[in-house]
Amino acid sequence: MTTHQKFKISVPATSANIGPGFDVLGMAFSLYLTLDCERLGPGAGLQMSYEGEGAEDVPLVAEKNLITKTALYVLSTYGIASLPPLKIHVNNPIPLGRGLGSSGSAVVAGVMLANSAGELKMSKDRMFDYCLMVERHPDNVAPALFGGFVASFLRELEPEELEPSSIPRSEPTRNGASQPPTPLTDIGHYMQLGWAKEVKAIAIIPNFEVATEDARAALPDNYSRADVIYNLQRVAVLTHALSRSPVNADLVYKAMSDKIHQPYRKSLIPGMQDMLETITPKTCPGLVGICLSGAGPTILALATENFDKIANAVQDCFARQPNLSIESEYKVLDVVHDGAQVQYSN
Repeated sequence: MTTHQKFKISVPATSANIGPGFDVLGMAFSLYLTLDCERLGPGAGLQMSYEGEGAEDVPLVAEKNLITKTALYVLSTYGIASLPPLKIHVNNPIPLGRGLGSSGSAVVAGVMLANSAGELKMSKDRMFDYCLMVERHPDNVAPALFGGFVASFLRELEPEELEPSSIPRSEPTRNGASQPPTPLTDIGHYMQLGWAKEVKAIAIIPNFEVATEDARAALPDNYSRADVIYNLQRVAVLTHALSRSPVNADLVYKAMSDKIHQPYRKSLIPGMQDMLETITPKTCPGLVGICLSGAGPTILALATENFDKIANAVQDCFARQPNLSIESEYKVLDVVHDGAQVQYSN
């Protein structure tokens, strides 16, 4: 078997919690985390470089960087103690901590890195199991790995199957530490849904972060039956409406309404409630729907035209918040259907 000297891993950014699909719906975008990898000679070790979002803060030590740390975890379950000698250049255009799946994309990249560098020959479904041992929210890692507009869920696991020893550790095989357990199979399940090709995604990204812990803490422990039914009804309609062409903008907009997470997180994202109420298909022709991206603070707008005008309307809402200086940028993105990929060369 020929070992390829060079390989490139590409993993798309994602958005999760789409409208009423909290912890269920996610999609993959045409914005890619990439790893350019080259095998080195014996004894060369790991040479890692990084550019893009977070370049000043992201650690480049194998046991601390999320990508290589994940790869080490995967390799350790195969009895492989370290990454082979590699030169890895990471290019990350995905904003960190903004609700565009940066950590999920890094985890997927790490699993794919282990698979390619260690020549493990895992299927994507098996790689999904490993991803879910690190990142427990399939609505981010499923679209990053498989691509497209995706519904997903975790199967119920016993407490002993979620022990901390199952999570990637800094030094998985040193000092006599026990080998992390190999993940079970079929930890998560997913379905790629239909998508109307004329719909693009606009990610409006403000210049502040929302910690996932804060976003989770804002949610109640219990919901009313009425609110749960409200979301279930809209998820059922939304997943079908977004697959129909031409798109019924009014129907999709109404079906993207939510009572499970957005009302509780609006205090964390200044102007969000104003955006959800005033930016509509009537005020912004071409708009299909609008929601929080992931845990925020990025706002996701779906549209068929007038992308700049719609983005500017959201930016104006951010900018006019009193006593705040919220700047923002936006990206018009395609929903991509291939998911994470690896290309080999000699």
